[in-house]
Amino acid sequence: MEQPSTSHTSIDSIVDRLCSLDDIRHVCPSRRHEGAPLLSNASVRRIVTLASGLMFPGFFNENVESEAVMRSTMTLACHELRGLLVHQITAGLSFADTDCSVPFREIEASAVSDADIFINRLPELRKLLDTDIDATYMADPAATSTQEVITCYPGVKATISHRIAHELVKLGVPVLPRMISEQAHSDTGIDIHPAATIGSGFVIDHGTGVVVGATAIIGDHVTIYQGVTLGARSFVTDESNVPVKGIPRHPIIGNNVVIYANSTILGRITIGDRAVIGGNLWVTRDVAPGEKLIQARGENFRSIDSGK
Repeated sequence: MEQPSTSHTSIDSIVDRLCSLDDIRHVCPSRRHEGAPLLSNASVRRIVTLASGLMFPGFFNENVESEAVMRSTMTLACHELRGLLVHQITAGLSFADTDCSVPFREIEASAVSDADIFINRLPELRKLLDTDIDATYMADPAATSTQEVITCYPGVKATISHRIAHELVKLGVPVLPRMISEQAHSDTGIDIHPAATIGSGFVIDHGTGVVVGATAIIGDHVTIYQGVTLGARSFVTDESNVPVKGIPRHPIIGNNVVIYANSTILGRITIGDRAVIGGNLWVTRDVAPGEKLIQARGENFRSIDSGK
């Protein structure tokens, strides 16, 4: 059956209702009346692509066949990245300033400063990512080269996005880092909150279903497999039963730890250096340095002395 046509008068009425602030519960907190930009998922994705391409020429951009062309291409990319960063950081700061308490010129100045600081950190960020890439290559017998790791591995793609987002978190940029992490989550199935702190030589093997909470702290040379969750046991609530923000509630993972597939580690517990967490475990207590937890028949898990 044909649907009845909607008259222009009906459309005008519907648009009036849709635009009515009386009916909108979730109003985008923009500063459009002062000319502030809005957050853009397309621009955020482009920021990640440009930053990745600047750190790893040829993997995320084109036209780098020669050194002269590479330098020219990267110069243009750097200018584009700076412009997008200023635009989107301004949008994020404006988005967060819901009561318009900060003069817009101060928001713009802060965005420019943050964009410049971020770009200046790209060489050091690449050095950190190099440790992740090398560790991933060494951890996987199926990997044929570090170039393959950069090009193909979802764990590395998610880690690159996280490193970029975390730099913005450290600068105090709101919203934008979370957009980056959620885009990576959508692309790879790996959910790392941008506020999570992760050391060098980080490896995510396979990766699908990995979840890392906002207050998690991960040491150096840690390897986690698919389905691993570093989560919270419960939430502290206020008198109105609203979760209290900012309380550390996720695990602390030491150095040289391995966590195998589908294990869930909950709460502000500590997994000591060199510990090994076997697959399909539910861990809610501290694990001593060097301790190994594995599945055992007739019980949830057992501990193996690392000295045996």
